[in-house]
Amino acid sequence: MSLRNLAGLLLVVAISALATSASAHDRKTLRIGSEGAYPPFNFTDSNGELQGFEIDLAKAICAEEKITCEFVAQDWEGLIPALLAGRYDAIFASLSITEERRKVVDFTAKYYSSPSLFVTAKANAALATTPEALAGKTLGAQGGTVSARYLQEVMAPAGAEIKLYVTQDEANLDLASGRLDAVLGDKFVMLNWLEKTADGECCQIVGSDLSDPKFFGDGIGAGVRKGDADVKALIDKGLAAIRANGEYDRINARYFPFSIY
Repeated sequence: MSLRNLAGLLLVVAISALATSASAHDRKTLRIGSEGAYPPFNFTDSNGELQGFEIDLAKAICAEEKITCEFVAQDWEGLIPALLAGRYDAIFASLSITEERRKVVDFTAKYYSSPSLFVTAKANAALATTPEALAGKTLGAQGGTVSARYLQEVMAPAGAEIKLYVTQDEANLDLASGRLDAVLGDKFVMLNWLEKTADGECCQIVGSDLSDPKFFGDGIGAGVRKGDADVKALIDKGLAAIRANGEYDRINARYFPFSIY
């Protein structure tokens, strides 16, 4: 998933473009890759099964298109490389639609939108979130994410120390333990942590939403291999149908008391 390995991924794109995929007419199964560590969008339950908003969304799309969804758990950094290697057909894992990622994968239409925001300890409630105010502070984010890129390109040059983590949960736990001054993450993921976990009781939101498309993209979409028009069209068609028939809204309501579209 890391955007640091863009050159290597572009080589894999060139190779994978030579492979053919099942057409929309004869496809019976859609293989979906997801992280399983980004609640409430995707997580692993006590039985080791992938669950969450994005998993339910993919299942609804597959049901609409009368095909079977198969799910594959993959760590965040390996999500795009495994897609390009053919381990699965699409990624449903809160991938922000950014110009840098578009060099490596194609995207479906967006299926939700979310800004990023800072979270800090309640004792630091007066913390300002400008680059100048955060100079000398230790800030965390999940590596390979749009939040990580923002910290590295905006906050680090101003003097902040940046720590990146394999998962969002690891960053949150270091914040709760006092090893970070603030964490930057997806708004809805951070709200879920603050409101629904014991560790999240330590902390609160500071500052305003961050949504500059230069860093945070144009919403969240499913990633597919470059040139895989059949898979892209299948997902877009299914998504449009469940948006129209109300199934998207029903899934949304299971996880959020407001629309995230």
